[in-house]
Amino acid sequence: IKNYFKNKIVLITGGTGTIGSALALELLNYKCKAVRVLSNDENGLYELFERVKISTKNNNSNNFDVNMLKAKIRYFLGDIRDYERCEEVTRNADIVIHAAAIKHVNISEYNPSEAIKTNVIGTQNILRASITNKVSKFLLISTDKVVSPTNIMGVSKLQSEKIAINASETKGKIITKISCVRFGNILGSRGSVIPKYINLIKNKKNLVINNKDMARFVMTIDD
Repeated sequence: IKNYFKNKIVLITGGTGTIGSALALELLNYKCKAVRVLSNDENGLYELFERVKISTKNNNSNNFDVNMLKAKIRYFLGDIRDYERCEEVTRNADIVIHAAAIKHVNISEYNPSEAIKTNVIGTQNILRASITNKVSKFLLISTDKVVSPTNIMGVSKLQSEKIAINASETKGKIITKISCVRFGNILGSRGSVIPKYINLIKNKKNLVINNKDMARFVMTIDD
């Protein structure tokens, strides 16, 4: 797999999230030409910059540009809701890994239009930009919650999948190869249930579960 990424420019959307940042740090070991990280989280980009400094042993210099060049990583502040920005960051990219999403069920339920703007329109934007810029590979990271969805988060992610897998039919002949992968719950990720349980235990509170018959599909970040 390292040979597949060697000398490639890889863009990761949502690159400061649990999945995106783990992918970025892993790809730095794969001799990519450059790893581009797109995020609307300014502080998240700064925190990733600090993590990269340590992991690549570039912590002797605080020069932002020098560290980017040495580590072969680029930190792009922007939002997939902005098509022009999507077109800029996908220019000359070989591979796009689309991890950006609104993922919290309750927040999405209360703010449905915002979930749609990111999960549906944002996906449409970054995919369209990738096709326009002739990116060779586009991978959408989806969720197990798209299976028979009962909430806006699952519905919007299912719609993002449909947009991706039907792109070749709606866009005509394209060179971009498009794939989707569905993840389960990432153990210990930001906003996931395990940190919540740990916090409850530390504060000597009862653990709260949705239903005793509910199944959770769990995977580690290394998986």
